[in-house]
Amino acid sequence: MDTDLEILLTNDDGIDSPGFRALYDALSAVANVTAVAPASDQSAVGRAMSSEVGVEEHELGFAIAGTPADCVVAGLEALGPYPDLVVSGCNTGANLGAYVLGRSGTVSAAVEAAFCGVPAVAVSLYIPEEEWPRTPEIEEYAEACRATRYLVERAPSRGVFEHAEYLNVNAPLPADDPAPMVVTRPSTVYEMGATQNGDSITLHDLSWEAMSTGEIDDPEGTDRRAITEGKVSVSPLTAPHTTEHHEALDRLAADY
Repeated sequence: MDTDLEILLTNDDGIDSPGFRALYDALSAVANVTAVAPASDQSAVGRAMSSEVGVEEHELGFAIAGTPADCVVAGLEALGPYPDLVVSGCNTGANLGAYVLGRSGTVSAAVEAAFCGVPAVAVSLYIPEEEWPRTPEIEEYAEACRATRYLVERAPSRGVFEHAEYLNVNAPLPADDPAPMVVTRPSTVYEMGATQNGDSITLHDLSWEAMSTGEIDDPEGTDRRAITEGKVSVSPLTAPHTTEHHEALDRLAADY
């Protein structure tokens, strides 16, 4: 293959997950892919970071006994070659809404790359609530792989990463027709619940439960609205938290 594009591929489901293999195969057709991914499932660990991790060679690259953020740093600083782009996924299950940006291991790997100055794409496959939990077959990641390959081949040269530091992509399962791609913003709809049963408490993500009934409060233009309409959602995001300078805090600090 004649290509100069270097991709560091990671995830949070683990290096042996079918979504990772599907994306590895798809991207290897257009880039030099170095796989540096967790040796085991590291879902929902956010940007947790270790001080030391074990590494083993794997048929796809390197398996790291650590988190997705560990994998990004290990890949960038120790295992190389230094990439043009970091891709994280394909996650089994969508990563939708603003609240997942600090919770999802898949998205957090992209955030870690962005803080390191490398543009990134996080990719997740939406599994409808009524079908969850299940692990799709490799071919069911086809829509996610098609969208990722499209973005990887075009976004850097089209100036996308001059404005966004990473993209959060959510794709539907394959349908009769190819899914359209829309640019979205993360939904801010968020509702959690908790019930106690003896000495344990069960936490409920009520936003996901609402999706299973078709009661979607998310407005047009949001990622969750797009995915429920069968579209590929692409949210362009930046890694640093924004700050808002305002007089109320200025006065409070001055009175200290």
